[in-house]
Amino acid sequence: MAEANRQIVLDRLPQGDRLAPDHFRLAEAAIPQAGEGEVLLRTRYISLDAANRAWMQGATYRAALSSGQVMAGGALAEVIQSNVAHLMPGDAVFADTGWQDYAVLSGKRLAKLPDLEPMTHLLSVFGVAGLTAYFGLLECGKPKAGETVVVSAAAGSVGSIVGQIAKLKGCRVIGVAGGAEKGRWLVDELGFDAAIDYKAGGLRQQMKEAVPEGIDVYFDNTGGEIFETCLFAMKNFGRIACCGAVSQYDGAAPPHGPRGIPGLIVTKRLTLRGFVVMDFEDQRAAALKDLQGWVASGQIKVQEDIIDGLENTPAALIGLLNGENRGKRMIRVR
Repeated sequence: MAEANRQIVLDRLPQGDRLAPDHFRLAEAAIPQAGEGEVLLRTRYISLDAANRAWMQGATYRAALSSGQVMAGGALAEVIQSNVAHLMPGDAVFADTGWQDYAVLSGKRLAKLPDLEPMTHLLSVFGVAGLTAYFGLLECGKPKAGETVVVSAAAGSVGSIVGQIAKLKGCRVIGVAGGAEKGRWLVDELGFDAAIDYKAGGLRQQMKEAVPEGIDVYFDNTGGEIFETCLFAMKNFGRIACCGAVSQYDGAAPPHGPRGIPGLIVTKRLTLRGFVVMDFEDQRAAALKDLQGWVASGQIKVQEDIIDGLENTPAALIGLLNGENRGKRMIRVR
C-alpha cells in the first residue's frame, strides 16, 4: 500500500469562467482507516462525466460542491479492508470515492460487482453510461420501429449507446456530434444512418436535410442551440428525453433560453421528460441482461477512452467538456 493518499482538490469554484487546470490542485493526505461498518477502497478507474462540471454550479441530485474539498466523482474501486460481511478484500465496487487514491465509505450501499473482462465495461456500457442510455431512450423516449431518433453528443459515452439501441429497435438514427471524423465514425462503425456536424455551421439547415419529415424522439445531452433546433423540428406527439445540458455547464450562462416553447409544446403535443438513472433502480437487473446480451452478440460496440494518471484528471475533464472524447472517458488511477 502507498504511504500517502493523493487527492485532486477543487481549489476554487469557477465563477462564470470556463473550467481550467488552476481550479484544481494535487494534495496528499494520510490513508484513511475503515471503522465499524466501513470499507477502505483503492480507486482503480475514475468516471469522467459532464455532470462533474454541473455539480460545481449548485445542488442537483447531489449536494453542491465547495472549494477546498476533494473533487467528487464515481469510480470503480477495489476493496482493501472491509468491516462488513458482504464485501471482502479484492472485491470490486462502484462508489462515490472522489478523485483520490483511497476512500473510506459506509458499506451499507456498496455492492460487489461481477467479475467481467474488461473490467472497464463496468464503468461504461454496464455502468451509469449504458444504463442512462437504456432507460433514457426506452423508458422516456419510447421509440417505435420506423421512427426517427436524433441524439446529441452522439459520440460520447451515453449518446453512442443510445444510437445503437435505437437501431436495434428498428429506428432511423441521426447523431449530432462535433467534427466530420466523429460523424464518419458514427455512421461507418456504429451504424447510425446519418450524422450532423454542429461545428460546421448551418445547424438548422443540416437538420432539415437530415430529418425532412421531422423527429419522433430526441435524446438531449447538450441543451442550448442543438436542443432548440431539435425542438422546432419535432413531429406532433414527439418525445424528448432530457438527460443533460453539457453546452450550458461550462462558462457564462446563456442570455436566454429557447423562445416560443409553451405554444410549441402545446400545439405539437410534445412530451419532455427529465430523468436520472437512479429513477429506474428497480429495473437495473433486466437492463443489464439486455445490455450484456447486445454486447456479447456484437450488436452494441463499446468505445472507451482511457487516460492514465490521477494527476491528469482535471485536464481530462476539461477535454471532455470540449468534446475531445469518443465513447466513455475514464482515468486509470494506477
